[in-house]
Amino acid sequence: MRRLAVFASGSGTNFEAIVRACEQGVLDAEVMLMVCDKPGAKVVERAAEHGVEAFVFAPKEYASKAAYEREIVARLDAAGVELVCLAGYMRIIGDELLGAYGGRIINIHPSLLPAFRGAHAIEQALEYGVKVFGVTIHYVDSELDGGRIIAQGNVAEVAANPASRIGPFLDGARRVRVRRRAAQGELFEHGAIRLETGAIHTVKPLSVAIPRGRLTVVTGVSGSGKTTLVLESLMPALEAAASAEGAPPAHVHAIEAEGIRRANLIDAKPIGVNVRSTVATYSGVLDDLRRAFAALPEAKERGLKAGAFSYNTGSLRCPTCDGTGQVSLDVQFLPDVDIPCPDCGAYAVPLSVKPAEADAEGAAEALPLPDLLALTVDEARARIVAHSAGMKRVDKKLQVLHDLGLGYLTLGEATPALSGGEAQRLKLASELTRSQEDALFAFDEPTIGLHPLDVETLLGVLQRLLDNGATVVVIEHDLDMIANADYVIDMGPGGGEDGGRIVAAGTPEQVAACPESVTGRYIAEELAG
Repeated sequence: MRRLAVFASGSGTNFEAIVRACEQGVLDAEVMLMVCDKPGAKVVERAAEHGVEAFVFAPKEYASKAAYEREIVARLDAAGVELVCLAGYMRIIGDELLGAYGGRIINIHPSLLPAFRGAHAIEQALEYGVKVFGVTIHYVDSELDGGRIIAQGNVAEVAANPASRIGPFLDGARRVRVRRRAAQGELFEHGAIRLETGAIHTVKPLSVAIPRGRLTVVTGVSGSGKTTLVLESLMPALEAAASAEGAPPAHVHAIEAEGIRRANLIDAKPIGVNVRSTVATYSGVLDDLRRAFAALPEAKERGLKAGAFSYNTGSLRCPTCDGTGQVSLDVQFLPDVDIPCPDCGAYAVPLSVKPAEADAEGAAEALPLPDLLALTVDEARARIVAHSAGMKRVDKKLQVLHDLGLGYLTLGEATPALSGGEAQRLKLASELTRSQEDALFAFDEPTIGLHPLDVETLLGVLQRLLDNGATVVVIEHDLDMIANADYVIDMGPGGGEDGGRIVAAGTPEQVAACPESVTGRYIAEELAG
């Protein structure tokens, strides 16, 4: 069995495929280490999900490429790695790695080499007008995307592979259609939000109506004015209208939004700034767990209140790491290294107090709080019985996280490490269980980096908001999202000075029928498929 290391920089779909192939016995190998040059990338979470050790580094913190490559080599050697696979790793391999692992590094390149090399290979292929796309696996040498080619495969071959989860979407056998769109005559039956603006940047004066209680997608080529319309005009205008003292931006001439009291921007910015902000704390699960633990007889006997169970300020928190679950080692001539606390493990509050679980036959042994926080959302749901004393609120919140497609996250996972898409969905956790008739939610390209199956999950989340009465506005390029929209506002026709106006507005079919709309051409193809 070969011992592998996988290098990745982004979402980690290739990493996921390799790990699953190893787990299923398709590859006679085991992934021993994942190396990532972007802290917070999605692939880091995928590695944790599969129990793969990860080395995550920030290149700017090192004196040189040689410095961080020497550390990578040390990590590879320690893990006994025999073969390195670059799977979406966006850095050129230097002399240190080539010297140590020459002839043992392979790359997965998203084009058919040797024609299109580099990070923009797909874009180059599109510009050239090629008819066949594919993937190349090759050995790595000092030349950019050079080295002996091991194997190549085109998109058609991937699509024909029954084991591929992306294949059905590539050949059009499956499309993301998960919601009933409002009919043209139903679009404005709940009212409209009306906005009038003057010129700003390269955007011309605009007059736009957005249907209440519907999913509206704002489209257009890059630089066409989507962000200006939504984030610089609509959102601050709504915030000003909802405030007795606020004033809209000077370029906003009028805003009519009767009944809208909240304008919520759900962006991809990280949640929190340190490890004290976790999935459990942000979602409110930890607050409920603390109260449940404090209500136990053992806790009462010891005089423990809910505050004692906090790993931020509680009396039970680990004194070694001060409740953070990790300590920092000051290594001379090298950046500080954070390691799990040697006294409490990955999570603080080493308690002996355990919550009583239901007396149902076959109920698992109760867990102390640190062990609960080490579980994923779905694992915790399986361990916590809804009718257990004090656990109904916990179970309800865990269910919401599961419905958001976040069931694989650990409760104790630090929120700054979440991907942008995960951060967006987590921010919605408290919104899915309340009435939203007075709210508008705006999203800025939430599908970036998502697999079509993840887009389906996201659309389900948006539908939950709509079912609760919300109005949803999404800035988007993804055709699956556009095809599921009730209403489309297409900006353009070009970018910069060539854009800045509303080219078309209506149902996806209406925009597809507009000859001036660039987006419309692609919507027409998507709807026809």
